[in-house]
Amino acid sequence: MRFLLVPVTWLALALPAAAEKLSLAAVSKYLNDLQRAKGVITQINSDGSISTGTLMIRRPGRMRFEYDPPEQTLVVVGGGEVAIFDKKSNIGPDRYPLKRTPLSIILARNVDLTRARMVTGHSYDGTATIITAQDPDNPDYGNIQLKFTDNPIELRQWVVNSDDGSSTTVILGEMDRSASLPNGLFNIQALLNQ
Repeated sequence: MRFLLVPVTWLALALPAAAEKLSLAAVSKYLNDLQRAKGVITQINSDGSISTGTLMIRRPGRMRFEYDPPEQTLVVVGGGEVAIFDKKSNIGPDRYPLKRTPLSIILARNVDLTRARMVTGHSYDGTATIITAQDPDNPDYGNIQLKFTDNPIELRQWVVNSDDGSSTTVILGEMDRSASLPNGLFNIQALLNQ
């Protein structure tokens, strides 16, 4: 009987380890360690249209979406606010406080998904861990659903569900975590003065 168990044991050791749901602490650590990243994105907008472009993240508090033509929108997050620039418009950008958007959760100086009432969903679909988070003090601001793969942990997608009922999905391609991202890319006031 012992000899029959040996091949089964070797087979079990030879197979890759089954992926499991990532802990909230592990995902929080990953986000806190993510200081900068740049990569291509595909965005599915609430009206079903699709945009592509480049995403730049510089934590804490800064993000930039540069969309490919024919899209003429630039979204910049910096200085505690979100600015949406429309090159077709003659008026200034739409501006919102960052803290009123679900993006504030992943751009915070210290991400702690273990905080009470922050995470409203935490599941595993067989390939990725899915975490739904909200501002526990202001759940009416909407939520963000984050999708992570493991070995190594990587953020692959997020869905922002806004307070107005709309949702926007951002699918991330490979991210360069050593990209040079100067502060000026995220300076909304400097962009206004151009």
